[in-house]
Amino acid sequence: MIRLRALLFNLGYFAFTTVLAIIGLPLLCRRRWVVWYSKIWTGLLLAWLKLTVGLDHEVRGLENLPQGPYILAPKHQSSWDTLVLNHLVPDPAVVLKRELTYIPLMGWYLSRAGNIVIDRKAGPSAVRKLVAQGRAIMAQGRPIVIFPEGTRGPVGGKLPYQPGVAALYAQLGIPLVPVALNSGPFWGRRTFIKRPGRITVEILPPIAPGLDRRRALAELESRVEAASSRLLAEIGFRAVPVDNPVDNEAAPG
Repeated sequence: MIRLRALLFNLGYFAFTTVLAIIGLPLLCRRRWVVWYSKIWTGLLLAWLKLTVGLDHEVRGLENLPQGPYILAPKHQSSWDTLVLNHLVPDPAVVLKRELTYIPLMGWYLSRAGNIVIDRKAGPSAVRKLVAQGRAIMAQGRPIVIFPEGTRGPVGGKLPYQPGVAALYAQLGIPLVPVALNSGPFWGRRTFIKRPGRITVEILPPIAPGLDRRRALAELESRVEAASSRLLAEIGFRAVPVDNPVDNEAAPG
């Protein structure tokens, strides 16, 4: 039954995305229209996910979101994370790799929405461009969303936290908001299966501006990893040993 429900969701996912992308092409002439349309897309997919798979979510700590521009730094365990954050945060500028903008149709929307596009192979110049684009976003009063690990990590483990988030924090002088979640056991990396249940997203108290880069990055990592581990424990997640070469995708419970 889980496979059947996952198949139904995946078919709808690709169908909705393709149809909406084609219908919405005229909206590409205005960025604010693209932002509005993206909320419809993510809202529809989240509703479809709940209907077909039985996977819902809750958000804790909304009161921790600051007024004005800020940097949102979530744990990244699943493709689901990008759906809910786009639906949750008003007009975010998401830091994403340039290759995503090459995806037919969808790449046009990602570019037109005013996201921050970086070339991860560019080395130090990529960080400089990230900060420059971040300043422009900050001037617009928009939040910046950056996954500090840079990509989806194994559930129950972590990848190195990248310097880009620390550079944004140090150079822009705006609050850094850690975000923990437990999405991975329900919708894992590179897996067909989606499992029923309730994902928890927890917005943690912001890290105020003023710390040096190294201390800020260490504080971010400590808060996000501790809270994410706690949220995984809440659903009874049992971790696969670290030396197992297979992705850590054990089911909750």
